[in-house]
Amino acid sequence: MSLNRILVVEDEQAIRDMIIFSLGQAGFEPVGAADAREAQAHIADARPDLILLDWMLPGVSGLELARRWKREDLTADIPVIMLTARAEEDDKVRGLETGADDYITKPFSPRELVARIRAVLRRAAPEATEEQLEADGLTLDCAGHRVTAGQEVLAMGPTEFRLLRFFMSHPERVYSRSQLLDRVWGSNVYVEERTVDVHIRRLRKALEPSGHERLVQTVRGAGYRFSTRV
Repeated sequence: MSLNRILVVEDEQAIRDMIIFSLGQAGFEPVGAADAREAQAHIADARPDLILLDWMLPGVSGLELARRWKREDLTADIPVIMLTARAEEDDKVRGLETGADDYITKPFSPRELVARIRAVLRRAAPEATEEQLEADGLTLDCAGHRVTAGQEVLAMGPTEFRLLRFFMSHPERVYSRSQLLDRVWGSNVYVEERTVDVHIRRLRKALEPSGHERLVQTVRGAGYRFSTRV
C-alpha cells in the first residue's frame, strides 16, 4: 500500500522540519515547501493526497493559494488544512470559505495534527459502493465520485460530495448542525458546528449552475434538509 503524500507549505524551517518529522513517524510521506513557488513545483512533480498550508507565507499568502488551488482542475479536490496563529472565529471562517477542509491554530501538538490529517483523509476517500442517487434531475455517482445534472458535470470538493451524498440518502428530514457533523464528518473529529454552515454555502454554490441549490434548504432554528418540495 502506498503512503499518503502530504505537502507541508510552511516558511518557518523549524516548524516545517518538526511537522515533516512527525508525519514521517506517523507513516505518511511528507514533503516540504517554503513558499508558493516550491509548493507548485512539488504538485507538478507528484500530486499530494493532502496539503498542510500556512496562512502567512512570503509573496502569495496561504489564503490566496487555497483559493487558487480550489479553482484549478488539478488541485480542486485535494484536501487542504490551514495552519495559522490566527485564532479568531472570523479568521477560521475566512479560511474555510476559501476552500480549506480544516483549520489548525498554532501552537498545536503533533498528535492532534496527525489525528486531524487522518480524519480529513477519511472524509476525502471515495465510498466503496456502486450506488447512484437521483433527485429532480440531479445524479450522484458514488463509484465514479461524480455529480451530474443532465449532461453537465458539477464540480465540488470531497466534503461537499459527502454532504450531498448524505442529504440525497436521507431526503425530507431535518438535521441539526451537530447531527450533520456526526453523520458526515464523524463523531471523533475536531470540527466546529459553524463549519457546517460554510460547507452548506459551498455545496449550494456548486449546485447553482444547474439550479439545484434550492434543494438544500435552511430550516430556521432547526438545521438543514434536502427536499424537492418548495
